[in-house]
Amino acid sequence: MRERLDTIPIHLINLERSEKRRATMQNRLDALGLQHHWFRARDGRVDWEKLADSVDIPTFERNTGRKVMKAEIGTYHSHLGVWQAFLKTDQDVALILEDDVVFHDDFVDAVNAALAQKDRWDFLKLNKIRAQYPTQRGEIGSYTLNAYVGSATGLGAYLITRGLAERLLPRMLPITRPIDHELDRIFVHRFRHYGLEPFPSHVDDGNESTITGTGFSEVRKFPKWKRLPNYLLRLRNLVGKWWYLQRH
Repeated sequence: MRERLDTIPIHLINLERSEKRRATMQNRLDALGLQHHWFRARDGRVDWEKLADSVDIPTFERNTGRKVMKAEIGTYHSHLGVWQAFLKTDQDVALILEDDVVFHDDFVDAVNAALAQKDRWDFLKLNKIRAQYPTQRGEIGSYTLNAYVGSATGLGAYLITRGLAERLLPRMLPITRPIDHELDRIFVHRFRHYGLEPFPSHVDDGNESTITGTGFSEVRKFPKWKRLPNYLLRLRNLVGKWWYLQRH
């Protein structure tokens, strides 16, 4: 049977204390006529003592050029947890949402079009923080299927296949970078990481991020000289992604 958005698992990642965000997303999903599963996000601030051992802190800080934020580690584990929940179903594809997604009028049609051609992607982004240097991999109806030579970050809304979730889960620990940066390393994990453009949704946290704080107030970058390994890593990732996409 061909999947449609109203037949696949839809998981909403949301902190239990973020009741207002949850209610807003409930209203947005109700307006689309979509049922969803609330996945209680891991609170990195509360659970830090339990989560800290999963992080290679020196490598993480070298890779990012800043201090680890406890909340982003909770987010990392939340996505791993929601993949595990998805794998307990008998479905081949799931839609994963964070709690600051704004759906565009074409969201349902766009996702249904993508599901009709699910053999063409493994991981499909439906919005972004960054989607730099797109390279076209085909079309799905009126949408372009893009890979990205540059940074492709943000996990506000995405489709993931069962096969990819099964393959990635054993490879995701220890944590050495934010989860969207880890998934962007397609030349390491070797999968079809695409975006559906124009994106049928966007993220809007009202400048009140549960990860980075108000106006990025919790981001603690190192001095520029200490961020040199991060700059070199970005260059290596750019070259690695370009080479991988040339060959695949």
